[in-house]
Amino acid sequence: MTYIIALTGGIGSGKTTIANAFAALSVPLVDADIIAREVVAPGTSALQAITEHFGHDILIPDGSLNRALLRQKIFTNKQEKQWINQLLHPLIHQETRRQLEQIIAPYVIWAIPLLVENNLGHLADRILVVDTPPEVQISRVAIRDGISYQQVENILAAQASRSERLAYADDVISNHDNAQAIVPRVAELHQQYLRLAESVRQDNHDE
Repeated sequence: MTYIIALTGGIGSGKTTIANAFAALSVPLVDADIIAREVVAPGTSALQAITEHFGHDILIPDGSLNRALLRQKIFTNKQEKQWINQLLHPLIHQETRRQLEQIIAPYVIWAIPLLVENNLGHLADRILVVDTPPEVQISRVAIRDGISYQQVENILAAQASRSERLAYADDVISNHDNAQAIVPRVAELHQQYLRLAESVRQDNHDE
């Protein structure tokens, strides 16, 4: 299988910016957030199960999932969160594996926000963490999503801490005070990942 680089970071860390920088270098991208939306699209069995469980109020008028309302329902209710995770995680994992197996490239970026929280690091060959101070994350998300600082702090509290995430990292990109440094840092990592992928390919070939 293609060499897998897991790209992770907390909410508001700028994972999308980094993923797009790799994509600009023609690196394929498998995005867990996109897959998570696809598995609950209108007409899917998962959305039907969610509707039966929570009621039709969980849908917006066009028949798609009201993701903000679902977050509210599961955020403070561990049983509901466990129920939704048991429903969706196997579907997301199955589709993720399918997409990764179809990649024909030296390496792939697997963007996965909850890598640490869901203990999925073993599924990647290398882990790249986007690191941002919590105060920057809070400000970014509050402005972006139009929610209060307290709401963002609650979300951060439910995620892995900065130190926990960094403990998983093979590589780190700082994304808080110098946007100009991102492109050369991504270019540097791109060359490193090409070398690592080629080394693994050679080792597998020699076996």
